[in-house]
Amino acid sequence: MKKKVIVILMVIALMLTALAGCEKNEPKAQEQQGMNIEEQQSTNAESATEGEDAGTEEDANSDTEVNDVAVNVVALKGPTAMGMIKLMNDAAEGTLQGYSFQLAAAPDEVAPLIIQGKVDIAAVPANLASVIYNKTEGGVQVLNINTLGVIYIIEKGEMVNSADDLRGKTIFASGQGATPEYALRFILSENGIDADNDVNIEWKSEHAECLSALIESEDGVAMLPQPFVTTAMTKAEGLRVALDLTEEWNKTQEDSENPSQFLTGVTIVRKEFAEEHPGAVKEFMEQYKSSVEFVNGNVAEAAEMIGAFDIVPAPIAEKALPACNIVFITDSDMEVALSGYLSVLAEQNPQSIGGALPGADFYYQDSQN
Repeated sequence: MKKKVIVILMVIALMLTALAGCEKNEPKAQEQQGMNIEEQQSTNAESATEGEDAGTEEDANSDTEVNDVAVNVVALKGPTAMGMIKLMNDAAEGTLQGYSFQLAAAPDEVAPLIIQGKVDIAAVPANLASVIYNKTEGGVQVLNINTLGVIYIIEKGEMVNSADDLRGKTIFASGQGATPEYALRFILSENGIDADNDVNIEWKSEHAECLSALIESEDGVAMLPQPFVTTAMTKAEGLRVALDLTEEWNKTQEDSENPSQFLTGVTIVRKEFAEEHPGAVKEFMEQYKSSVEFVNGNVAEAAEMIGAFDIVPAPIAEKALPACNIVFITDSDMEVALSGYLSVLAEQNPQSIGGALPGADFYYQDSQN
């Protein structure tokens, strides 16, 4: 009997031991199962990224930056805005994301916006870019030249066919103390004409005043920019373009060791923005270049867009665009042309460029991208 009891007790002990073992092993099994899930997740993540190289990853980061960074752009109404009209139109229609555009009527509206960091990129007169650079102690860089000279001499007859024919003439002009005056004085001087004694320059406050004075004059001429030249010729009969001051400037440079160009507008970027968002700047430049090519190759369609943005009426824009000298010049070509132009202005009035010629860091280079 004792033996049976002992056997029964041993069986019960073994059963209890087995049950205890199962209870102890169950959490371990669950823990092992959890580890396997985590390992599988890790393996899946590694498989998803396997085969991607560093270049692809950098491209993805660059694309994300371009799409996520809001690029605020301002341009002056006129030729400096016309070249980017396709870019502006695409942004307005929503086919191009990440851009905000605004138009300004005068240069003094633009400078505070970029100096205060309210916009990132601005299309401005070439000399104003230098003024802002000096004022901000190198806080902006030039991305490209967007417009060559747009100033013309118009008359009622056919008396002026060369710069020398301006000798003895009364010239109605606006822009005293600014680029138009410096350009006119330079061209006259290069042709041996004293601007203070050999011609009579009557300065007006507005282009419309120049036109009115020209119409009333017997033999005077007017210095006007595009697209106002085209507007003037639709308002008064018998007017003709006598001289293109861009061509006259170029003639003075034919034998120059360091030739310059007559420029109107450039595009600047805040240096801080360019350094922080090189991908966004690169993308903007690509879009801008495409826009300039579109404008120069599709004048009628571009003119409709220009009219829709109330820059100038579409019929005027269509006639004026071929004479607006819209370009996209960058890198070393930009530096040579712009530095030469600013040097000419500095010789006449250093304050017209902010007191001093900009340093090498003024000229943005694609290699920074």
